[in-house]
Order: sequence, then structure tokens, then C-alpha cells
Amino acid sequence: MKKVHFIILMLIVGISNIFAQQLVESIAAIVDKEIILRSEVEQFTQNYILQNRLKIRPGSEEYNQLRKKMLEGLIEQKLLLAKAEADTVKVDDQMLDQRVEERIKYMVEQVGSQDKLEEIFGSSISQIRKDTRKLIKEQMLVEQVRAMRFRDVKVSRREVEEFYKMYKDSLPTRPATVDISHILKVIKPSEEAQLKAYRKAEMVLQKLKDGEDFAKLAKLYSEDPASAKRGGDLGFTQRGDLVPEYEAVAFNLKDGEISDIVQTQFGFHIIQLIERRGERIHTRHILIQVKPTEEDEKRIVEQLKEIRQKILDGADFSEMALKYSDDENVTKDKGHLGVFELDKLQIPQFRQVLANMKPGEISEPFKTDYGYHIVKLNAREEAHKLTLENDWEQIEQMALNFKMQKEYQKWLAQLRKEIFVKINES
Repeated sequence: MKKVHFIILMLIVGISNIFAQQLVESIAAIVDKEIILRSEVEQFTQNYILQNRLKIRPGSEEYNQLRKKMLEGLIEQKLLLAKAEADTVKVDDQMLDQRVEERIKYMVEQVGSQDKLEEIFGSSISQIRKDTRKLIKEQMLVEQVRAMRFRDVKVSRREVEEFYKMYKDSLPTRPATVDISHILKVIKPSEEAQLKAYRKAEMVLQKLKDGEDFAKLAKLYSEDPASAKRGGDLGFTQRGDLVPEYEAVAFNLKDGEISDIVQTQFGFHIIQLIERRGERIHTRHILIQVKPTEEDEKRIVEQLKEIRQKILDGADFSEMALKYSDDENVTKDKGHLGVFELDKLQIPQFRQVLANMKPGEISEPFKTDYGYHIVKLNAREEAHKLTLENDWEQIEQMALNFKMQKEYQKWLAQLRKEIFVKINES
């Protein structure tokens, strides 16, 4: 009997040892009280490869080097989190909540609906929100502890000059930049265009009243490209996610009920409430956009031509922008958009128009997704090598970043002496 007990004990010890060995083998590193699993390192490595579209084969020397780099990054983050805990660094809960909701909203927009997001993650939205909150809180703690450590770092004039002397041959070329202002006129549809869209919405609503399928009609008629292919389905949304006019109607519908025609800034909607869960609603809609006519566009172009001529005759551009522009920021910036790298202007029509303009010139009216514009080129700076005389602020910032990075690496090395770090080499 004792022999049987001894064999069972040996089996238990053996299994425990095997389990302990497997646990050790699954651990990549320990930082303070935190464990970094090998699976985490692999996941970060794979994500990095996918995000940067790299062609690196697992098991290759290049892959192993990248994996080491990812592990060092995770160790660095854990060190900073340990330092934040030791210094009792706190984050602003209101700011944290805001960032979490922004991230969740962005993810929902990317995949199309909250239900789809839950399907992709294999978790409920509450669990996704909880995981996202933890991740963002850690990011904020790391940002804060770094900011506190380096907020007083400055560079003297001598340090900037020495930095430039040492690195001037390897400093990047400053790209060509343009300083621009604009006047925007949004194309506002005529009453005739609005009436045409409303009549189309009436026709679709009548089909629904006659018993035709909502999803089928959404696919046929809805002019919301994102939801039309899903039968108009917008998934679950929270109060505040959609425009007020839409929500004011949708939140007062009963499950399955279809609204009358609802007008918003996007056009005319017909809404069906599929389900309501407290302050969350699952709706689908059919959108009929109010499309400007050719005459509407001609009217805007002629108005901009008249404004342009007034400026050429001596009127002040900023005063004309304040008086006529539909840009919502015009009261703050008086039409001044700022200084941009020409090649990185996000609106291609701006790049094309500005390519051959000279400083002081005002373009003819041109169309973008926002409406029609005239643009003034205030100044142009051609691409050039950076010099202290012309680019002091940019070189000063480079020198500051260089100094902060050196100080940061020294600080990390010190933290590794103060905080327990164990890397599993096996």
C-alpha cells in the first residue's frame, strides 16, 4: 500500500515538474512582478510584420532579430509601468474614458458594426471595452511617466550648434513647402433637387407600406454605400454615435417599427428599429441623398469667380474668406490653412493646382469632395538642405529629440538596475 502511495506521489511530482518546466519554457521574461509570455512576443512580432507588410520568414535570422527587438520593447514598457506604479502615477479617468470610447468607435467604424467587432474579437463589447481600457491606461501611464521624467530637458544654443556640426551631412533635406489660404463654397442643392430626393424617399416608403422587404429595398435604393450592401444595417450604436435628428426618431420607435421620412445633413432617411437595449439601438436605414444639380454647381463656380475678381481688384483675401467661406474654421483662421509639405497634401486636387502657382497668385475655382475652392499661395519654399540660418527651429527640435533619446536610454539602463528583470534565454 505504501508502495502504491509512493508511486502516486512520484507521478504527481513528475507531472508537477513537467508542468513547471512547461510554464518556465512559456515565459520569455519577468519584469518586476509582471510576466511576458513567449506567445505575447510572437503575437507582437507577427502583428509588426503584418502592419509593415514585411516578407520575413519565421525561424529566419531576420525574424529572430525582430523578435528580440519586440521582446526588448515589451520589457521597456513593463519597466516604465513598474516605475509608474512605484511613483504612484495616476491617469485622468475622464481622459481615459474618452480615449477608450474613441478607440471603440474607430474599431466599429472600421469593421462596419458592433456585432461584427464582437464576432472578430470573439468577445462581448463589454469585454472588448475592458481590454481596450487596460491597454490604453498602460499607454497613458507610460506617456505620463516619460513626460514627468523629461519635461525639464532643454538644449542650449551651443548644444544645437554642436549637434548641427556633427550631423549636418546626414540631416534630411527639408522638403518643399507651401503656405496656403482658401475660400470654400459648399454646393448647396436647390429646392428642386431636394424635392426630387424627397419624392424618391416617398416612393421607397410606399413600397415598405405595401409590404416589400426592408433589406431588399435598402440594397436597391439606399445611397449609403457602407450599409446598403448589408441591407441598410448599422448594427448597435450608442446614444450620441449618430446625428441628433436620426437618433431623435430612432430612439422613439418600437422594435420592428419603420419611421416616416427623416431629414438630416446627409439626406432623407427611412429608419427601422430592429432592437433596443437600454441606451443602445440596433437600426437599419435607407438613405436618399440630395444631389446638387449641374445648375447648382455652375452657380457656385460663378460666385467664386466673382469673389476671386474682387480680390484681384484689391479686396483683402482674409476679409473675403470671413464674408463668404463655408469652412467651419474660417472665424478662427480667416481662411489660412497653414504650411504643408506639397507632396504630402492629402487632397490631390490641391497638389495639382498648387504645383505651378507662384506666391501671391489665386487659383481659378476647383472642385474637391468638400465643395469648390479658390486657393491663394501665400509663400513657397523649395526643398533644401537644412541650415542653422534658415531652419533653426527644426534643427533645435532635432537636437532636443537626440538629447532626450540619449537621456532616455541612460534612464532605462538605470531602471534595469533598480527593477528586477529576468530574461529566459532557453
